[in-house]
Amino acid sequence: MSETRDARLRRMRMRSWRRGIREMDLILGPWADSELEGLDAETLELYDQLLEENDQDLYPWISGAQPCPPHYVEILGVIGHFARTRHGKS
Repeated sequence: MSETRDARLRRMRMRSWRRGIREMDLILGPWADSELEGLDAETLELYDQLLEENDQDLYPWISGAQPCPPHYVEILGVIGHFARTRHGKS
């Protein structure tokens, strides 16, 4: 059975807020609340894939401590910028 867009957004929002480490909750949760509704189908699919990644990989990628896979560079850049500007740091 196929998931409706609304159900998918709810699931993705919940997964964004309930990660393995609190730091990722605080990065992905607010971004998902703010941005998920406006994403196109392709970007939603990419973000859904990103949510399957391990937090111990995600955090170094988004913080810039380690290079991330090329297919995530753009979306992690957007999420990282959102997180930094949300807290008044650019």
